[in-house]
Amino acid sequence: MSHSPSVASSPGTPASPSLLADLKAGFFVFLIALPLCLAIAQASQFPPIAGVMTAIVGGLLVTPLGSARLTIKGPAAGLIVIVCGAVTELGTVNGVFDPALGYHRTLAVGMVAAAMQIGFGLLRFASAGAAIAPSVVHGMMAAIGITIAAKQFHVALGVTPIGKKPLDLIAEIPGSFGHANPAVLMIGITSIVILILWPFWKTVAKKVPAPIVVLVVGVLLGWVDHLADDHRHTLLGLEYTGDKHFLVELPASLWSAIVFPNFDGVWSGASLKWVVMFALIGFIESTLSTLAVDALDPAKRASDLNKDLVAVGCGNLVSAAIGGLPMISEIVRSKANIDAGAQSSKANFVHGLLLLLSILTVPWLLQMIPQAALAAMLIMVGWRLGGPATWRHAWHTGWDQFLLFTVTIGVTLLTDLLKGVAAGLLVKFVLHMLRGVKLSHFFSTEIRSFKNGDELRITLHGSAVGTTLLRMRREFDLVDPSVLRVVVDLTDCALVDHTFLSSVKGIADEFPKAKLQLVFADAMQAASFDPQATRWKR
Repeated sequence: MSHSPSVASSPGTPASPSLLADLKAGFFVFLIALPLCLAIAQASQFPPIAGVMTAIVGGLLVTPLGSARLTIKGPAAGLIVIVCGAVTELGTVNGVFDPALGYHRTLAVGMVAAAMQIGFGLLRFASAGAAIAPSVVHGMMAAIGITIAAKQFHVALGVTPIGKKPLDLIAEIPGSFGHANPAVLMIGITSIVILILWPFWKTVAKKVPAPIVVLVVGVLLGWVDHLADDHRHTLLGLEYTGDKHFLVELPASLWSAIVFPNFDGVWSGASLKWVVMFALIGFIESTLSTLAVDALDPAKRASDLNKDLVAVGCGNLVSAAIGGLPMISEIVRSKANIDAGAQSSKANFVHGLLLLLSILTVPWLLQMIPQAALAAMLIMVGWRLGGPATWRHAWHTGWDQFLLFTVTIGVTLLTDLLKGVAAGLLVKFVLHMLRGVKLSHFFSTEIRSFKNGDELRITLHGSAVGTTLLRMRREFDLVDPSVLRVVVDLTDCALVDHTFLSSVKGIADEFPKAKLQLVFADAMQAASFDPQATRWKR
C-alpha cells in the first residue's frame, strides 16, 4: 500500500491543515462521545464516570500505541449486554446481588480478556474476525440492540421493571407507561424526538451533533421540573416526586473514581465464560469496525489489524485496571470522525484529551444530566442495531442469511449471547454441508496466485467460505500499486458463501489502484438477487 510522506512543520509555523482538521474532528467527536460514554457505562451497571475514563484511555494511551488511523476507541453499546450480564452474575452470591462486588469482579474479567486480545494480536489472529458470518454478527448486534432498547425504555419512563430478561422487559413496557414519572417521561420523549428530527436539519446537524442538543435540553427540563428536588411537584396536572437518582451520579474527583479489580474467583467457570465473551465479542466487533472504517477512509489506507488489536488490548488492560469499561474501535463515533474531516489518529487523541478536561473542569454540570436523556440515546442506538432496516438487509441477502440472522436473535434473546452466536454458526455449517461443501473444504481449499503484468489472478479449488478468507488475506498482500486488475477465479468452487463475498468486497476497497473481478461458474445457483448472496453448484 502506498503512503504519503509526512512533512514536519518547523517551530513557529502555523499548524498544518491536517492538524487543524484533526482538532476539529476530535472536538466534534468529543461532543458525541461524552453523553454516549456516560449512557453506556450506566446501562452496563458501571459508574457513569467509568465510560468516560475508558474513552480517555482509548484516546490518550491507545493512540500512541499505534491504533488504526481514523478509528475512535471507547466503550460501545454492543458490549452493554455482556458487561451487564457479567456484573449481575458475578455479583450474585447465595441469591443476593451486590452491585459493587459484581463491578469489581467484572474488572478482573476485563483484565484477563484484555491479555487474551493482546495475545490474539501478537499471534496475528486479527483477520479471523472477518471470517465470522456477517449475518450471525448482525443477528448478535440486533439482539443486543433489542435488549438495550427494552431496558432503557423503563429508564426513560422513570420506572424500575420487575423482569430482567429481554422478553420480560418488552412485555412490561405498556405497564411502565401507566406508572411513568411525568417529569422523567417528558425528558425521555423530548430527547427521542430531538434525536429523530435533528439530523433532518442538515446544515446545523453537521456542526452541532444531536446528542449534545439532547444534553442541553435535558438539563434545562430537569432544572425547570426540579428533578433533583425530592419534594412533591405537579406537572400537567400529574403529581410526582423528584429524586437525585434520576440524574447522573459522578464522584467528587477523577482520582476518587479509580477502583481496582477483585480477582477473587476469576478462574471460576462463571468468570471464564465472561472472559471468553469479553475477549471474542470485543475482538470481533473491533476488527469488523476497523475494516468498515478503512473502507470509509477517503485515502483508502489499510490498517494493520494485528497492531490495532494489540493496542486495543493494552487499552483494555489499563481501563479495567482502573475501573473502566472494555473498549473497541467504535463504528458510529469513527464514522462521525471521518465525516468531520479527520486525517489521522490525532483526532482520537484530541477527543480523549477533551473528555479528560471536561471531567476535571465541569463535573458539576455533568451531574445535572437526566438519566432519561441518556436512556433516549441508547434507545435510538438499539433501534439502529435491531430495527426494521437491519431485518430488511438480512432478507435481501438471501433466505439462508435471514435464517442465520433470526436464529441468532431468537436464541440470544431466549438464552444468552454466546449460545446465540453458536446456534447461528451451527445453522450455517449445516446449510453448507447440505449444499455439497466437503468438511475438508472448510480448512484446505487450494489457492493459487499468478501475476502477469498489471493483473493478479487468484484461483480457488474447493469452496470459498469464511475460513478461506484467512489465506486469501495473504494472497491480497501481493496487490501493490503496479496491479491494476485482480481476478478471483471461483469457477472450480462447489460453493461461494456470503461471508466470503462480502469480506472480499471490503478488502478490495483497500486496493490502491486495482479493480476486483469475480468469476463464477455458469451453473451456480444464488440464494437471492443480491450480488453478495451465497452461490452453489446445482
